[in-house]
Amino acid sequence: MKSQLAPRLFSPEPISVVAESDKAHWERVYADGYEDVSWFQARPDLSLRLIASSGVDKHAGIIDVGGGASLLVDCLLDQGYSPVAVLDVSPTSLRYARDRLGSRARDVSWFEADVTTFSPPRRFGLWHDRAVFHFLTDAAQRRAYVQNLRRTLTSDGAVIIATFAMDGPTRCSGLPVERYDARKISAELGPDFSLIEKVSEVHRTPSGTPQAFSYFHFRREPMATRFAIAKLKQQTTVRIPTNQP
Repeated sequence: MKSQLAPRLFSPEPISVVAESDKAHWERVYADGYEDVSWFQARPDLSLRLIASSGVDKHAGIIDVGGGASLLVDCLLDQGYSPVAVLDVSPTSLRYARDRLGSRARDVSWFEADVTTFSPPRRFGLWHDRAVFHFLTDAAQRRAYVQNLRRTLTSDGAVIIATFAMDGPTRCSGLPVERYDARKISAELGPDFSLIEKVSEVHRTPSGTPQAFSYFHFRREPMATRFAIAKLKQQTTVRIPTNQP
């Protein structure tokens, strides 16, 4: 899978040379394989730990957003999670994963789609996204992402999103990115989601470059819980009486 051309991905490219569409851009990124892309992980240990600690039932369904050729799907199948789905805008990245899995690829749902326009065929108990959300630099894209997250996730599902940390890179694969801390990403997801845990990680690219990541684990609050919390807040609000003449 490796190529002598792949190191070009580690150097930021001017926006002017980025392909005219997201799909064309990521097809170009994956043209030389997947083991040399900057976000490659031989084993996604932190994602697996957070998925396990989420408490989501192994049969609630997991969708890996932007999963592409990631080895997370292999590990989830090994650990007995089902159903598992992988979504990516790049058909080449999905083909790498399917070819790697061989006959086990039949146990996975593969979606070639943009996460902001994806139409989910079912709901999933856990939404995993390592390094897609931080590419959405336009506010309208982020709103569309969150709307699809709500449509795709079960009412009490878990969300794991990993982005570049506030001291992480400002560009990746020739594109600008947004960096996040807990306050900033919580504001993007809105009150439907409660932050359970934040974990920092320094990822080293295949070329050895360190990249600061933040992993955010959210829980979607069921509607009844949100109403109960809102009612409790109303009941406990302290009202200061005004002086009457």
